[in-house]
Parts: sequence; structure tokens; C-alpha cells
Amino acid sequence: MLSVGIVGLPNVGKSTVFNALARGGAKVSSYAFCTIEPNRAVVSVPDPRLEKVAGVFGQERAVPTAIEFVDIAGLVKGANKGEGLGNQFLAAIREADAILHVVRSFPDIHVPHVEGSVGVMRDVGIVDTELILADLAAVQRRREKVASAAKGRDKDAVREAELLERLSEHLDAGRPARSFADRAELREAAHVFLLTGKPEVYLVNAGERQGEWPKEAERLSQAVHGPIVPLPAKLEAELVELDEEERTAFVAEFEVSATGLERVVRACYEALDLVTFYTGVGAEARAWAVPRGTRAAAAAGRIHTDMERNFIRAEVIPFEALVQRGSWEEAHRAGDIQTEGRDYEVQEGDVVLFRFAA
Repeated sequence: MLSVGIVGLPNVGKSTVFNALARGGAKVSSYAFCTIEPNRAVVSVPDPRLEKVAGVFGQERAVPTAIEFVDIAGLVKGANKGEGLGNQFLAAIREADAILHVVRSFPDIHVPHVEGSVGVMRDVGIVDTELILADLAAVQRRREKVASAAKGRDKDAVREAELLERLSEHLDAGRPARSFADRAELREAAHVFLLTGKPEVYLVNAGERQGEWPKEAERLSQAVHGPIVPLPAKLEAELVELDEEERTAFVAEFEVSATGLERVVRACYEALDLVTFYTGVGAEARAWAVPRGTRAAAAAGRIHTDMERNFIRAEVIPFEALVQRGSWEEAHRAGDIQTEGRDYEVQEGDVVLFRFAA
């Protein structure tokens, strides 16, 4: 399951964003470190295609992919050295697949800012700098461990020491690991668990004002490595608590839409470079998310390890073609279903029937 850690300075609206996205009921307060233990919520990923897949197969149950949002304690300067709840923050974020970085763009005299004033670029810089400094410390610890083996001319240790040195220089220049030029080499350093190697999505919390997008936030789009989602979090949090009739009236009055979750999920999928494929065997249609480039056998393994181990072939059709034909049988007759081997790379929107030895 995809896990996204919600991070940011105290009082930027992380818990409000959490409630808006997950209806998590997290406590909301103007006190710094209101969130101490991470709040967690698992929500279904909105997917209008899935219901159509279920309709084609005549299945009553449709099971979407799921995403876990984790609302992590607010970070302050010095977190990499344990300031505030720094150690707890860093431990929690290491478990996440991606980072949802909430930054505040709204002024509010009733919600004090930990830095004394609103500043999008400054606040992003504080959080990202703390993550970079934590990564520098992790790289240095690893360099110390491999140093003796590298001096002894162990081939693998020498290669790792050289990579860690270049990573250290990259981080020391204030650049996140995700911007490291050689992505293949960065994957070789996965055992260091670099925080800034994770995909990062920036959510600019506009408070109650739909479409508020100050010039400072516009500059953010040119300064960071990751998607940016503007969101009036307070309005979204209120919107998800309404019944259908009230929601319709609310949308009309404030000209907002209940798409906060969809927009954030799309941004997280973009950052993680995921694709969605569908299966329709048994009593339910299901959606599955895998990294782009995943081969058919590995995708089958997401369903069950035996399917990957005993993989025979995959029968594949694009979602649009299947819906157009109206049934799997009709698609077969029309020759729209392709037979693929274990090395086929699953594409966005594929509907797949895996064949494997029992």
C-alpha cells in the first residue's frame, strides 16, 4: 500500500489537510506540536474507470487501490539534531513512500506562525534543509562504516565510498537527493534511506480562499523538484463533512469542488511515477498501482507471489478498448486482447488476465 507522509512546519494546516483528504478526524489546534503521535488513515483512491471494469465483468464489488496518509509531527529548525520532535519526525517520515509537504500561504491572526509571519519560500526552505541535513548525517555514518573496507581495496566498498562522497557533495550544496543526476546510482544507495530521495509533493494551503496563489508560491514552482497542488484545506475539510445536498449548495456558493483528494492523489502518483492496471477475475474487479516499467510477472506478484513464480502469460487489453467492446469475450472475438510474456511492461489502464500454473 502506498504511504504518504504529511509534513511541514507547525501550524501550517497539516492536520486540516489530513482531515480534508482522509476524513481522519485529527485534532486541530493553534498550538505547536499539536500532532505528537502520527495520525493515520487509509482511503480508497478515486477511480471512475474501475466501476466500468466491474460492469464489463458483471461483478458487484469493485476494490480500488488504497493510499495511507500519515499526519506527522511538525518540524522546526534543528530537527536533524533532535530539536522539537525532530527524532520522532524523521523516524516516521523514513517509513513513507512519498512526502506531502504542506506549506501555508494564508495569514491568520488566530493561528500564529512559528516563524512569526507567512513565507512560502522560506518555510519550504526550512523543512527541506532539515531533511537534507538529516541525509548528510546518514551518508556520513555510512561513509564511516565502509571506510576501512575501502582502504583495504574491497571493490564493492571502494565503489560505494566513491558514490557516497559524491552524494555528500550534492547534499552539502543544498540539493535534495532526488535531484542527483545518476538515478541508477541513487537506487544503489537505497540502504541509506535518504529522506530527500523520496518523491515530494508540495501542497500550498490557501486556508479558506479558493484559488489563492501568491507570487511567492508561483516562484516555488520553479524552485522545487516535485508537483505543486494549491488547496483551500479548511474549505475542503468542511466540505467532506456535509451530506450530498449540503455539499451541492456549498459548492455553488463558494465555487469549490470536492476534488482535493483526487488532485493530491494524482500528484502523488505523478511523483512516484505509478501506473494503474485492472483485474476482473473472481467475485470482484480490482485496481492495482505499480511503478511504471513493472513487468507482467512482477505485476502478477502484487496479487499473489505464486502467480509471479508460476507465471505463464498475460492477456492484456487497454481499458478503453474493453469498455468499447462491452465484454471480454467480444474483445477476444475482435482480436483486441494481446498475449504477452513475463517481460511485458504493464501500461496505464491495462486490464489484465494472468495465466499461471496451479
